[in-house]
Amino acid sequence: MHQALYRKWRPATFDDVCGQNHITSVLRYEIQENKLSHAYLFCGSRGVGKTSCAKILAKAVNCLSPINGNPCGVCEACRAIEAGSATDVLEMDAASNNGVDNIRDIREEVMYAPATLKYRVYIVDEVHMLSPSAFNALLKTLEEPPSYVIFILATTEQHKLPATIISRCQRFEFRRISVSELAARLNDIAKEENIQLDPDAALAIARFAQGGMRDAISLLELCAGGGRAVTQEIVYDTIGTAGREDTMKMAACIAKKKYDSIFAEIADTVRSSKDLLVYMRDLLSLWRDMLVIKTLPDPSPYLDLTDREKKALAALAGAFTRETLLWQSGLLEAATIDMQRPGASARVTAELTLMKMCDEQLDSSNEALLSRISKLENAAFTGAPAVIPNIPEPEIKAPETPKKEQPKAPEIKTEKPTKKAFRQFAEIAERVAQTDMVASSFLRSAKATVEDNTLTVWLASDIAKNFADTADVTAAIAAAAASLSGKKYEIKYEIGQPDIKDDEPIEDEILDNAEEF
Repeated sequence: MHQALYRKWRPATFDDVCGQNHITSVLRYEIQENKLSHAYLFCGSRGVGKTSCAKILAKAVNCLSPINGNPCGVCEACRAIEAGSATDVLEMDAASNNGVDNIRDIREEVMYAPATLKYRVYIVDEVHMLSPSAFNALLKTLEEPPSYVIFILATTEQHKLPATIISRCQRFEFRRISVSELAARLNDIAKEENIQLDPDAALAIARFAQGGMRDAISLLELCAGGGRAVTQEIVYDTIGTAGREDTMKMAACIAKKKYDSIFAEIADTVRSSKDLLVYMRDLLSLWRDMLVIKTLPDPSPYLDLTDREKKALAALAGAFTRETLLWQSGLLEAATIDMQRPGASARVTAELTLMKMCDEQLDSSNEALLSRISKLENAAFTGAPAVIPNIPEPEIKAPETPKKEQPKAPEIKTEKPTKKAFRQFAEIAERVAQTDMVASSFLRSAKATVEDNTLTVWLASDIAKNFADTADVTAAIAAAAASLSGKKYEIKYEIGQPDIKDDEPIEDEILDNAEEF
């Protein structure tokens, strides 16, 4: 009979438990030093190892020859517990056995010594489901059980437990497993199971599992069904969600106000039977990542992305101000709530929300007003014209009529200037203000140009250059420019006004690069 992968790869020792070393190290020490508690409380989200650690602990305390606090796995006690035939280790699901009579049975059983093992161990899963009368019946036994009895309580909702129960247990908080640890574990399992797993696919599965090892392994098995190689595209199709590439393309369409592309993307999502609610949540996650990039000097610790994805996302984030991202995030969050209401049309809600995200004039909220102001301020600082777009009218094509071919005029080649305006310099000035307010006051009126890998700051006077051209300010400008554009620049300073071509915003180039991603 086939055994599910998450059961086959369930940890057999504390060393096999992934991402919970702060707990397993304590449990191993207690077993080695014979300093066992009479009651344990394991708290944490689903699939992070609570029940697995409970079973390992039950084996370890009864093992005839433990190894460094781990069960040996070969003695008679370990094999009996693993096979489920040990009568002294009892597992109870409180979701279906939550009455006071079930707890009274336990109170009567603890009076008797173990039949074959050293300890009688009670593992109560989802203990928060017990009724109030059952909790009251458990109190006295839980506080002063016989020396040969150990209680292990597991719950995903600790806040539902009475304080009197929590105070009688040694509590352990199980953390969500990091994306990198989940991906590494999935790669190990795939190698042993002869599953061809792409690194990007492993990261996609790990992100979707949200810190749960069981969910990650189950999704890996589902994606590998039929013996096929697991790619990132297969993972997204299996989950029924859009990939990061698709959501970034949608963000680029919103930045460029391409309404036809937005409606076409929603139509494709509906035709492909993907869940629009999941799609909008993916967009909200993307907007969160862009906010992290726009806010923090070093966003890497807070983004579960590859270097390639970070670079593309940094380029895309440059097309928005921070105020605009906050306003649009609020619209996305409201849309995900509205789409779950009875009778709501998910498609209409998604289309109206995305259309509103293109133009602040369609929203009268304070957040939309702040977004418009931030764009005006950014334009004033950089010298670029501020354009508040209106809703475009549908394009009406006239019927085609045959035309005579006209001789082509000779092409006149004009040499394009190599210098381009760096339109995000206003935000760089704001970031420098966090460390040097005086230098930032001069930088706010400055302009910046980019030529190859050199970013030149054009200042109004020698005094401004003296304040700006310091090691600390230069380092701050370089760090902010790298964070915003995903590219390292050499910083130079000049006095005067730059001679640049100003009719092609650099954001267009950034968005084109993001679309290619």
